[in-house]
Amino acid sequence: MKSIIKPVLVSILLFFTSVSFATEKLTLIKNANIFDGESKKLQMGMDVLVENNLIKKIGADLVAENAQVIDAQGKFLMPGLIDAHWHTTYAYTPASVLMMNTGDMSEVAIRSMKGAHETLMRGFTTVRDPGGNPFSIKKLIDSGEYPGHRILPSGPFMSQTSGHADFHNVFTENPRNTNSELSYWEKNMMAMIADGVPEVRKRTREILKYGASQIKITTGGGVSSQYDPLDVSEYSVDEIKAVVEEAKNFNTYVISHVMTDAGIRTSVEAGVMSIEHGFFASDSTLKLMKKKGAWLSPQAMFEEDMNWSSPVSARKYKQVTDAVNTLYKRARDIGVNVAFGTDQLLDASKAKQQSTLLVRMGTWFSNYEVLKMVTSDNARLLELSGPRHPYQEGPLGKIVEGAYADLLIIDGNPMEKLDVLGDPENKFKVIMKDGVIYKNTL
Repeated sequence: MKSIIKPVLVSILLFFTSVSFATEKLTLIKNANIFDGESKKLQMGMDVLVENNLIKKIGADLVAENAQVIDAQGKFLMPGLIDAHWHTTYAYTPASVLMMNTGDMSEVAIRSMKGAHETLMRGFTTVRDPGGNPFSIKKLIDSGEYPGHRILPSGPFMSQTSGHADFHNVFTENPRNTNSELSYWEKNMMAMIADGVPEVRKRTREILKYGASQIKITTGGGVSSQYDPLDVSEYSVDEIKAVVEEAKNFNTYVISHVMTDAGIRTSVEAGVMSIEHGFFASDSTLKLMKKKGAWLSPQAMFEEDMNWSSPVSARKYKQVTDAVNTLYKRARDIGVNVAFGTDQLLDASKAKQQSTLLVRMGTWFSNYEVLKMVTSDNARLLELSGPRHPYQEGPLGKIVEGAYADLLIIDGNPMEKLDVLGDPENKFKVIMKDGVIYKNTL
C-alpha cells in the first residue's frame, strides 16, 4: 500500500508545483536608469525583474526564462505617481450633476470609472481619495475588471451643519430636525453631516464600516461650499478629538479640510495628522505641525486655473491663490512634511491639469524634491493608515525589491527637466501598475 501512496503523493506535489510555476508572470525591464523614489543618485543601466505584481530583483545583466522583456533603452525608470488629494467621484463629474439633488449616481459612477482610467494613463498609479463614494470603483479596479489607479478611500467626508459638507438648501431644508431625511449626498455616501460628540462618533464608526482607509472631516470653510466663508472654524475641540479617538481605535488617522490658521492649529492639537489645503497657516502653526509630525497637503493653484461659475466660489478661490506662493516657501523652509495633491473638481476637461500642477511644484521645490514628494514621500503619508491601508504586500512609491511593481518608463530625465512629467501622453512610454502593463510604446 505504501508503495502506491508514495508515488501518488509525489505526483500530486509535482502537479501543484508545476501549476505554481506556470502561473508566475515575469517581466524583465532591461537597461533602465532608475530613480528609486528616494535617492538623488540614479542607478544607471540597471535591470528590474517583476514577478507577478511585485519587484523581485534589481541588478545588472539579469536573466529570467519565460519573461516578457522590455528594453528601456537607457530611459528613466521611476515609481508610479501618487496623488494625495484626488476625488475619484468628483473630478470628472460636472457640478450640474454632482452638486444638485437631482443628479444620477449611475452617471457619476460611469464618469468616475472613465476618469480613473485616464488618471492611470497620466502615470498616477495611486490616489488618496479625501471624500466621496469610490468603494465599488475601487473594488472593480483592484479585481482587475477595470483599469484604474489604486484608491485609499476616506469615504463620505464629514462636517457640521453649515459646514463644508452641508449641501442642504438653505430655504427648503433649513432648519433641520433630528428626524429629517438624509440629504442626497448623505444617502449616496458622498458626505455626512454630524453635530455633537455622540453623533460624530457614530458617523465615524459608520464610515469605517464602509472600509475607509482614513477619516476626512472639515474644520474650516471651503471654496466650493456656499454657506461657510473661508474665515470660519468648524467643529469644537471635543468633536474633533472624538473623531480622532474613533479613528485611532481602528488604527488609522484623521485628515481635515481647513484653511484658517485657527482651524489648522485646533485640528493639529486635537490629533489630526494631515491638513488638506491649509493655505492661511502661520509660521508658528507650521512649526507646530512639524513638531507633531503632521502633514500639509496644499494644492499648487494659480488664479488662471479658476473655473468657478459661482461668484461666491470665485471670490474665495482668489483669496486662496493669493496665499499659495508664500505657503509653499514657508513650509519648505520650516521643514514641514509636504504632500503633493491636486484636488481637481467638477470638470473632466480640467482633470488633465493634474500633470500641470505636478510640474508647477518646481516653482518652490527642486526637481528631486518634487519627484520624491510624488513617490516615496506621499507613500509615507499613506502608511499612516496602518492596517487600514488596503495594499499590504509591499511598499508603494519606491523601486526596491519587494515593492509593488508600479512603474513608469519616461523618455527624458525629469531630474533635469521636470516638464517631461507634464506630457504623459508622449513622454510616458511604459505605464505599469501592479505588474500589469497598461501602456507600452517602446
